Amino acid sequence: MNNKADKALLPAGLSDVLAPDAAFEASVLEILLSWFSGHGYDRVAPPLIEFEDALLTGIGAGLAEQTFRLMDPESQKMMAVRADMTPQVARIASARLSQAPRPLRLSYAGQILRVKGSQLRPERQFTQVGAELIGSPEPGADAEIIATAAGALKEIGVADLSCDIGLPTLVPAILKDGGDETTRERLRQALDRKDAAAVLELGGKIGEETAKTLSALLAAAGPAGETLKKVASLGLKGAAKKEWNFLVDVVNRIGATKKGLALTIDPVENRGFEYHTGVTFTFFAKGVRGELGSGGRYVANGNGSEPATGVTLFMDTVLRAVPSPKTPDRIFLPAATPADEAAKLRGQGWIAVAGLSKTDNPGKEAKRLGCSHWLAGGKIEKVGKN
Repeated sequence: MNNKADKALLPAGLSDVLAPDAAFEASVLEILLSWFSGHGYDRVAPPLIEFEDALLTGIGAGLAEQTFRLMDPESQKMMAVRADMTPQVARIASARLSQAPRPLRLSYAGQILRVKGSQLRPERQFTQVGAELIGSPEPGADAEIIATAAGALKEIGVADLSCDIGLPTLVPAILKDGGDETTRERLRQALDRKDAAAVLELGGKIGEETAKTLSALLAAAGPAGETLKKVASLGLKGAAKKEWNFLVDVVNRIGATKKGLALTIDPVENRGFEYHTGVTFTFFAKGVRGELGSGGRYVANGNGSEPATGVTLFMDTVLRAVPSPKTPDRIFLPAATPADEAAKLRGQGWIAVAGLSKTDNPGKEAKRLGCSHWLAGGKIEKVGKN
C-alpha cells in the first residue's frame, strides 16, 4: 500500500459519508427533529465529550465498556466520548432543567462513538436522534413516546414498520426471591435462548409453578393481541400482575392512536434493556437489517425519584429503511451568466453550478461536472442534446 492510500485508510467501523448521502441524511434528520418539535419536544445539544464520572454514572454506567476515554490536559481529569446520548439528556433534565415544569419533553440529535461495533451494526460512529419524556409515571407517557416515534418514521417514508414491546421487569417480579444468583443466571440464559425445556429443568430451584409460568410466557411471544390473551390466562399475581397491567394499558393506548402499526410482545426479552425499569420497545422494518430504534422506561436521575421514558433512533439503519433520495437536477451556468438569472433558477429549485472561466463547449463542461442541463443563451438545454 502506498503512503497516500495508507493516510486515507480509516479505522474499522468508521467511514466517510459522501454526496449525495450526507445531504440526504441531513434532510431526513431535520424532518425527524421537526416532527418531535411539533409534538412539544424541545431540542437540546449536549457536548461530544464530558468528564468520565458524570457520563458513566446512573443509566450511563452500562456503557463503560463501549466508551472511549482520554485525559483532559487542562483539568487533568479523565474525560469520555459519549457512546449514547440518553444519559446526557437525563443529566440535563436532572441538573440544568431541574426546576422546569414536568413532564419535560426533550429531543436531540448528534454523533456517538463506540469502542466496538456488533454483528448487526458494525459501524462504531453514527448519528442518534431521539426524544425523552421525563417526569411522568403514567402509561400515557410510554404510549406517547412509541406513537410519536412511529409517526416520525412513517413521516420519512419507512414502510412495513413494526414495534416489538418488552417488559424486562416481569421476570424479576415473578421470581421474587426464588433461586440463588447462579440459578438466576442460568434462567436468564435459558430465557435469552428461548429454551423452554431448560427453564422447566430449573423448576426444582425456582419452584415448579414459577418455571411453568415462565415457560408459558416464552411461548406467548408474538402478535400483541394473541400475547395479551395468552398471558391473561396465566393468572399473574402481585407485582407481576401490576407490571403486566401497565404494559396492557400502554398497548391499548397505542392501538387506539396508531392503528396501522404492527405490534408484537415478547414478555421475557431483556437483552439490551438492562437499565430499564418498565416497558421497553424496539422498531424494525421489513427487509431492513438491524433495529431502527429502541427505548423504554428508566430512571432519569441518580436518586431514583425521576421516572422517564424515551426513544433513540439510529440514523445508519433508518436511512436503509427509507426510499433512496431523488437526484436533483443540476444546471451548469457558463461564466458571466447574470447573477439575477442564476438566483431565479435556484429559486425554482435548480442546483446551479457556475462556471469559473470561459469555455468553448459549455455542454461538454456541464457533463464533466455532473450536470443534467446547461444554460444556453437564456434557454435550458439537456446535456448531450447537442
